[in-house]
Amino acid sequence: MKSILNLLFFIIAEFTYANIHLPAIFADDMVLQRNAEVIIWGNADPREEITLKADFLDKEYKVKASNDATFKITFKTPKEGGPYTVSLKGYNEVVFKNVMLGEVWLMSGQSNMEMSAAWGIKDGDAEMVKANYPNIRLFTTSKSSAESPQKDIIGSWKICTSETARNFSAIGYFFAQKLQQDLGGIPVGIICSAWGGSSAEIWVPKNIFEQDPSLAESFKTIQSSDNEYYPTKISVAYNAMIAPFNDFKIAGAAWYQGETNTGNPKSYEKLLTSLINSWREGRGYQFPFYIIQLASYKGWGDTTAQIKNIQRKVSQNVENSGLVVISDYSMIDDIHPKDKKPVGIRLANLVLDDVYKKDISVGFPTWKSVEFKGKKAILTLDFADGLHFKNKTSDQFQIAENDKNYTKAKAKIVGNQIIVEAKGIKEPAFVRYNWSNEAMPDLFNKAGLPASVYSSEIIK
Repeated sequence: MKSILNLLFFIIAEFTYANIHLPAIFADDMVLQRNAEVIIWGNADPREEITLKADFLDKEYKVKASNDATFKITFKTPKEGGPYTVSLKGYNEVVFKNVMLGEVWLMSGQSNMEMSAAWGIKDGDAEMVKANYPNIRLFTTSKSSAESPQKDIIGSWKICTSETARNFSAIGYFFAQKLQQDLGGIPVGIICSAWGGSSAEIWVPKNIFEQDPSLAESFKTIQSSDNEYYPTKISVAYNAMIAPFNDFKIAGAAWYQGETNTGNPKSYEKLLTSLINSWREGRGYQFPFYIIQLASYKGWGDTTAQIKNIQRKVSQNVENSGLVVISDYSMIDDIHPKDKKPVGIRLANLVLDDVYKKDISVGFPTWKSVEFKGKKAILTLDFADGLHFKNKTSDQFQIAENDKNYTKAKAKIVGNQIIVEAKGIKEPAFVRYNWSNEAMPDLFNKAGLPASVYSSEIIK
């Protein structure tokens, strides 16, 4: 009888006092954003008091779970450091060890962002031998989808070693390595939430499509219900792979996607702009957002050039955004360029300059304005110091009148401007550069960085 009563007591206790439960983003070896207001959240019994302690905090934080069995604790983190211990105590206690404070970045997109050394990147084996960085931490969000925003994700933090880095986003790894090196060895946490083959529509919250039904209609032109490798319903990756950790503080995000949307590029400008704005709205702050422009690839008409031009425009039109141009590392016949290290380094350099104010010359030649005078198109660029054509002259410019019948044009560099004209074109109305899927860029600045694809035409 006594044994039965004891058993009943433990069963009742189990149901009476629920254990604290936290999402998978909180775990041993995690990185929390330094010098920031950070939130730790989870589930506990209604009215259960939760106490947060951490080595880096000079006081305890207490909060009571609400009547829906959830809680949030907001606290200010100090400068970088670690390893630390973080504990949350209620009816039970959860302890996280080897926690670091540093810089946390989110990497997202499709296969080129997901691609790891294990896939066979250039010099992958040699690079991975050196990939032992105890203060770089890697979190891969496992692929999952959901019809509504979820509370938790599948994934875990890993210390960066030759083994763990081998199966992590190569761009994310090289970015973290360069960032840590140039920021004096501070801890860096990279969260990779990517899905090969995925369209942008599955990464955008549902309310965007409710506000603009044309985006959902446009998606139908590239949608395939029988696809075996990635979801084909709007918002499902956002719901399962982004929304669950919207409260997790990040320094910024990088996006490498667009290949799948070459199937219908006309809606991509509005879609990508909405994605950036909605992700920021979900997190409640205007974090920096960097777009890695598609590489050149001969597999489609001129739709790759259209997507690249849209990525350029969005990066210039959306505040606190930037563009990483990588076409000079294209393979033309491979949609997955193997040389990922320069991509990660270019991204890191741009971030180091923009976000961390390192004052290094890493700006890509940027199309600022176009003016048509007589028979000439005059293009003005920013970051044009040392502007030059790789082969002294360029065959990458085209010009057209209002009929939009483009013809190859001659281009001459004068300071930070390029003067473009062509025989037979008397009243130019449009000009474009590098407008071919197979064309490699030939316009560079003193820093050796290429100019993006460009078109003055608004394609509808």
